[in-house]
Amino acid sequence: MKIIIVGAGGQVGRALLHSAPDEFEVIGRDSAQLDVSNRQAVFDAVQSNRPDAIINAAAYTAVDRAEQDEERALAINGTGVENLAHAAATIGARLIHISTDFVFDGASREPYCPADPASPINAYGRTKLAGEHAALAWRDALVVRTSWVYASEGNNFVNTMLRLMRTRTEVSVVCDQMGTPTWATSLASALWALTSSEATGILHFTDGGSTNWYEFARAIQDDALHCGLLEAPIEIKPIGTSSYPTPAKRPAYSVLDTTRTAAILGYRSQNWRNNLKKMIKELTTNA
Repeated sequence: MKIIIVGAGGQVGRALLHSAPDEFEVIGRDSAQLDVSNRQAVFDAVQSNRPDAIINAAAYTAVDRAEQDEERALAINGTGVENLAHAAATIGARLIHISTDFVFDGASREPYCPADPASPINAYGRTKLAGEHAALAWRDALVVRTSWVYASEGNNFVNTMLRLMRTRTEVSVVCDQMGTPTWATSLASALWALTSSEATGILHFTDGGSTNWYEFARAIQDDALHCGLLEAPIEIKPIGTSSYPTPAKRPAYSVLDTTRTAAILGYRSQNWRNNLKKMIKELTTNA
């Protein structure tokens, strides 16, 4: 089976490339090699390679910047997916598109199921929801929503916290936004398994459990100290969202229900705490 990974330069795209099963012929295209907002470029890439499936890991993920740059965010997160779905349909290829917990408004206090109504509260979420609609217009499409993704490489919460913990004596972290950290390696493994399945529609995949950003930061520090990535602890102060205003609103609660995905995969993902430890150990090995 031939697979094109679009957005191969991002943290999920790199994780997919690193973990690709031997039975797949994998072609990676980063944003410099393939601009998903360019309809003709997408068509040409798909026609010349004729993959059996396209995994779309390309995304505009600058949540705050999207408030002032929604047109560009939509070009990638919405129109770009429409281009991929159209190109996939012309050759009968499957489309697997990665989406986000930010399509929900955060008003729930129970994990969101795939069928729950989406109601994004920021530009990023709106553009990602547009991408979902574009993907699902093609009957052979699968949308996989995930949340709080991090990896040993790239711009993410874990790496940002480690940098701040090395250069500051204290940090303040929001404690009233709940979600689930998800290791890109864990997500990639699930995506490869789903590629081998016949699943379509919308699924949710995250690591197990839930937490808030403050507790996530504390766990990062604990594991980094244990592995020697940090020399000494710093003070981590919990603050409310109202004390840390940002251009984009964040959902207060965005835990995703992964029950259906677990049934398809035949396993439940490991708790986020276990996978964070694995990622920190990976950083230690690469240091």
